[in-house]
Amino acid sequence: MAELVTRTVPSAEKVRLVNSGTEATMTALRLARGYTTRPIIIKFSGCYHGHSDGLLVEAGSGSATLGVPSSAGITLETAAQTLSLPYNNLEAVSEAVRSRQDIAAIIVEPIAGNMGVVPPLDGFLEGLRKLCSANGVVLIFDEVITGFRVAPGGAQELYGIGPDLTTLGKILGGGMPIGAIAGKAKLMDQLAPTGPVYQAGTLSGNPLATAAGLATLRELLVAGTYEKLETLGGKLEEGLREVLGKKGIPVSINRVGSMLGVFFTAGRVTNYEDARVCDRSMFERYFCSLITNGIYIAPSPFESMFLSIAHTEDDIDETLAGLTEAALEKAVDKLEADRGKAYPSRERELKGGRLLK
Repeated sequence: MAELVTRTVPSAEKVRLVNSGTEATMTALRLARGYTTRPIIIKFSGCYHGHSDGLLVEAGSGSATLGVPSSAGITLETAAQTLSLPYNNLEAVSEAVRSRQDIAAIIVEPIAGNMGVVPPLDGFLEGLRKLCSANGVVLIFDEVITGFRVAPGGAQELYGIGPDLTTLGKILGGGMPIGAIAGKAKLMDQLAPTGPVYQAGTLSGNPLATAAGLATLRELLVAGTYEKLETLGGKLEEGLREVLGKKGIPVSINRVGSMLGVFFTAGRVTNYEDARVCDRSMFERYFCSLITNGIYIAPSPFESMFLSIAHTEDDIDETLAGLTEAALEKAVDKLEADRGKAYPSRERELKGGRLLK
């Protein structure tokens, strides 16, 4: 598994397997702090990096204000070690890095996938790379979602930007629990037992998860896989724009390969604040019109659609057919009727539907 990752992910010189994406990001931050001997982490609002304490943090009152906890059970002292800045705002990052000397790492989803799909603006990732290199800060790409999804080598291959550390998960295990930290040897060698940064796990790199992952990755690396995903993604994006546009519904669609986000707004969505003010009631209608026609998507406007090589063009056609005017109107009535009710009857009614995420 490690050999395959180092051959495929451009910045990976060494790999340490763990059990989840949360473990991977937690270990990457510990490694960055141990390597730099600095305490502070920069993350971005709307990006999700697992549920370790230092990453469940919201922005404070200003762009360079220390974070505040976003979950019960997290101490103010822990949250204060994380700065939460606006995604795609390079100026805010530059200001923070220039104003302090204690920043250990910047962790970022190179393509955000937890506020819908939000790609990096031109120059954003390049700017992060330059800032980190110039100031001795470790750049971490959280590719738990994008790794092996948008390209064989993830977003870093797609955009040609090399982080110092990469975190992986999900696809890496083919559905089994797994995660990984990959990166430059000079950092990875700081992990125990060769270095002073402790990491261990009884089930890390277990044979079942790695075998499932190897089988999945070998299937993905067959010639033509990513071309097929691009074709399907383009068909779905174009179809949604056409169907919703004809109905006069303001919509903004972000897509990178097989990742797609639908935002009900007339404006462009480039960060969490843009995503947060979109029309959620329209998303409810959209969601219900699909699910009542047996098309399953995530029930949140902040989730992403992920297409897979199991999907076909017929699946795309069926999805678009579920967005008829009658279906949208019916969805509104059903939405109102179902408010406050439990869902068991609906689950039975929708048995046999197709899953788009």
